Amino acid sequence: MLNKKWPKHTILAIAIIATWFKTYITYQTGFSITIDNVMQEAILFLSPLSLLLFLYGLSLFFKKQKNKNRYLLLMTLVTSIILYGNVAFYRFFSDFITLPVLFQTDNFGDLGSSAAATIYPADLLYFSDFILLLAAVKFIKIQEDNKESRSSHRRAYFVLSGAVLFLNLGLAEAERPQLLTRSFDREMLVKNLGMYNYHLYDIYVQSRSQAQRAFADGSELTDVHNYVRANRVEPSEEMFGIAEGKNLIVVTLESMQSFTINEQMNGQTITPFLNELTEDEDTVYFPNFYHQTGLGKTSDSEFLLENSLYPLSGGAVFFTHGGNTYNSMAEKLGNQAYATNVQHANNKSFWNRDMMYESLGIDEFLDIQSYSVGEGQSVNWGMKDIPFFEQSVAHMAEMPQPFYSRLITLTNHYPFTLDEEDKLIDEFDSNSGTLNRFFQTSRYLDEAVKELFDDLKEQGLYENSIIVMYGDHYGISENHNEAMSQYLGKEITPYESAQLQRVPFFVHIPGSGKGHVNEEIGGQIDMRPTILNLMGVESDTDMQFGSDLFSEERDEFAIFRDGRFVTDDYVYAGSTCYENRSGQLVDQELCAPFADQALTELNYSERVINGDLLRFYDEETGQLLDADQ
Repeated sequence: MLNKKWPKHTILAIAIIATWFKTYITYQTGFSITIDNVMQEAILFLSPLSLLLFLYGLSLFFKKQKNKNRYLLLMTLVTSIILYGNVAFYRFFSDFITLPVLFQTDNFGDLGSSAAATIYPADLLYFSDFILLLAAVKFIKIQEDNKESRSSHRRAYFVLSGAVLFLNLGLAEAERPQLLTRSFDREMLVKNLGMYNYHLYDIYVQSRSQAQRAFADGSELTDVHNYVRANRVEPSEEMFGIAEGKNLIVVTLESMQSFTINEQMNGQTITPFLNELTEDEDTVYFPNFYHQTGLGKTSDSEFLLENSLYPLSGGAVFFTHGGNTYNSMAEKLGNQAYATNVQHANNKSFWNRDMMYESLGIDEFLDIQSYSVGEGQSVNWGMKDIPFFEQSVAHMAEMPQPFYSRLITLTNHYPFTLDEEDKLIDEFDSNSGTLNRFFQTSRYLDEAVKELFDDLKEQGLYENSIIVMYGDHYGISENHNEAMSQYLGKEITPYESAQLQRVPFFVHIPGSGKGHVNEEIGGQIDMRPTILNLMGVESDTDMQFGSDLFSEERDEFAIFRDGRFVTDDYVYAGSTCYENRSGQLVDQELCAPFADQALTELNYSERVINGDLLRFYDEETGQLLDADQ
């Protein structure tokens, strides 16, 4: 068998088939890709083949078999790295890598235990095609090349490659019309184009967006301006200015999701202090409030808070557009004589914050260098939340008033590890260690918030401050749906998955007596206009897509970064329309008008960011500027 001479393209065939089948198996095991019908399964199976045929087929241009083999080994290694990189990234972010993410190298050194927790010994199998090809090159003997047939074989081969590509695109278009023009869902792109074609498409999209700023002018803002003006709502007369002149303290509740609020885990209360706040006479709690972040996670939530613009679909705005012109909430409050700052016990360069905060007009960034981290005061990603809050309040006590200070917590972060003395409740008992530990770190964060309120009172800051708290993004991704199903006692459908994107939003105004549970549907895009109206700061002329959550005029509408949305009546998720109250499937046409509006808003927001269009806008007058101005 070993002495037998095999046909000249045997090594090429082995490389293509091995990578093709490995990729398809990885789709099934490494990602949570939803398949609804046989056609989708067929497209998923076919999708890797066209690019593999083309890419590996370039080996046909090498004359010597040894050079062909070297090229094929290199390509199998490259495709394996791409595939495995997406698997590891997906475990952490439940998403696929985009080009801007690859350039976020400043973050890599800080990933630490979070990255290590996503790597397993069995991951060597993701390089199985490379190992198989190594063995084939070593042990298989190839017949001599027939030069006369080389040119005609190549032509036929690449015609076949093109035919497979067009078949793939045709099936994808039939299954998902306007896939490349109407989808922000990377899973949908991977499912229909294949992993490797998706990355080529991503390169095209990112290259196009980088060119948009160079050729942008103020006229591109006209449609956006008209849309924003047409959808502006009047603020609540009752709530406008209720916190005027007070200090503003905004707390980012890391990875906190609403399914922990007013709930128990195996008989143990998860968030006792936050539960009390939902019934507090000075607190407004929004249970139907959704995160709208993308790959930028916490930084995306900051971007939404400050600008009321949607983050980008393919990367973190903090990295890709940190030098843009913005009209941030910090800048607005700074114009009202507020001292503005962010407090976060992490490296100042993480998420490019030191550069982005300058663009946002934030006066001061108190990073890890501003904190003293004693023994036992650090875990997982860094400084524990309780000592962080204690030192942050001490900083605030020294600040000129009024001030706007944002506090970004760390402890309730994947992989949700804690020291024994900080575990205030037991672990959950599912098959997911991530979910099991999440309840403990959520309980710790709740305790830290209680300590924050006590520290503010002790320092005499509490009465003259408004405290806003929000969950920045999900903590438990769809990779843990089986464990979540055990906890919730029901199947996690696309409808339920959308509901799990709810994060807590609290507005606490000491002495106001305005506390209640507000059932209004909203999202992080609405934080900026809501807070500014509470502070008595006019934002009528601002270019913002959100609206005051207290306004009687607003429509209940929360758009997710991937194109899903929630209204008072409907939920659109998994390319399916559901009735919001019951979760029952309804006619797709009922969601169609909202889908068009969601797409319009997301496209307009991306246009503003990619073109840096706010440089052509005067927020004081609400007027568009030309290039000379």
